[in-house]
Amino acid sequence: MPARKKTTTEEQTVVQTDLEKQPESEDEREFPIQDQPDTAVPYTDSENDPEEPRAQDILQDIPQTDSETDEMQEDTHNPSQYGKDTDPIPKTDSETPDMQEELPDATHLDKPSEPILQTETEEAARPRRRRSRAATVETQSEGEAAEPAPSEPRRRRTRSNLNIVSIDESRSVETEEDKARNDLIDLLESQKSGRILTGTIQGVENTTDNPPNSLAVIYHGNFKVIIPAEEAVLPPDDLRGRSLSEIMHYLITKRLGAEVDYIVKGIDVQAGIAVASRLEAMRSKRRQYYFGTDRDGNNLLYSGVCAEARVVSVIRAGVFIDLCGLETYIPLRELSYQRMMDAASQYRPGQRILVKILDIDRSDRDNIRVTASVKQAGENPYEKALRRYSIGDCYVGTVSMVDTTGVFVALDGGIDCLCSYPKRGRPPRGARVTVRILGINFDSNRIWGAITHIAAAR
Repeated sequence: MPARKKTTTEEQTVVQTDLEKQPESEDEREFPIQDQPDTAVPYTDSENDPEEPRAQDILQDIPQTDSETDEMQEDTHNPSQYGKDTDPIPKTDSETPDMQEELPDATHLDKPSEPILQTETEEAARPRRRRSRAATVETQSEGEAAEPAPSEPRRRRTRSNLNIVSIDESRSVETEEDKARNDLIDLLESQKSGRILTGTIQGVENTTDNPPNSLAVIYHGNFKVIIPAEEAVLPPDDLRGRSLSEIMHYLITKRLGAEVDYIVKGIDVQAGIAVASRLEAMRSKRRQYYFGTDRDGNNLLYSGVCAEARVVSVIRAGVFIDLCGLETYIPLRELSYQRMMDAASQYRPGQRILVKILDIDRSDRDNIRVTASVKQAGENPYEKALRRYSIGDCYVGTVSMVDTTGVFVALDGGIDCLCSYPKRGRPPRGARVTVRILGINFDSNRIWGAITHIAAAR
């Protein structure tokens, strides 16, 4: 009698029995999949037939190759295999925990539940279930190598804005970050609105051009402000046979340490460099002071008024000052009532002095001329000092100048006494001498005498 052919139901039972006997892999033991009740999984019309086995259940348990696994994933994500009640939209990470919490609840077992869709991490882990333990260890080592260095958490702890406890309601001191931010704001404001900034020329640099160009260097905080020579000083009318670049370099060098105004023309924030113009700032100040008026309509600057000026350059015969945006020259005779041989002995670039404007010529707006004096801005010391001395008495002084006229001795009070050459020889400049007063003229503010004793020079 021929053997009875097994039915489809019996074949399914045999396959399931063999699969149950297979030992679980290590990955399956580490990540067990919870069995879900049969009633919680909906079936389509074709799956409700008890005579035909479920191909998906069989394929899920049978080990697949890499190509078959990829095809199974594509079929699994095919929306045509799901029923009407199935939601093909994958759940997010926040929705998945809520769905897993609802599954163990017994109240939901009576109702058909929707199929549980795997998250992205589960789908990515499913085809990699058959990886070897060596690959898992290698992945873990790569993950450990990709971890951030231990120094990065320390960087996160450092804060750009420190918490500072202030004495008053608002903090008055500035941190380094506040100063850098304020310096940048000053430069940007000067560039956009033409605001005049003030700085000291601290260096002179030469470019690599031929002929080389000189640059005045000013530091505004951490920013380096450079002013080209043609934007810093006006060239003289007479070059005296020298090249223009040489003359401009000399003029810039003589202004080292001078306090000047400038307007920013460009900024490179990353390099920390700004380019500025001094001549433009001077033109702006001239319009404000020489052509500006007060409430009564009078000029701000006029003959006889005293104003504050800056010394920008010093030579032996006098000084150059910046008087409200205009450079003018003051000779030695207008610097002091006393005899002076070298202006550098009392004046230096960057010094602020008080001057008296003697005359202003505004006929040419582009070429204003001003005459100023330093000694006339103050009181004449001879008017008071001459009353301290009497004819025939001896006083101590210092030799200030020696010329063909005689020896000038500076006495206390800021006056010079003209003395004849002594018989013992001409005293050096700076020597301490004793002078006998021979005469005083209060009308011309003159005093003269004779040297009786000469001490060593200081």
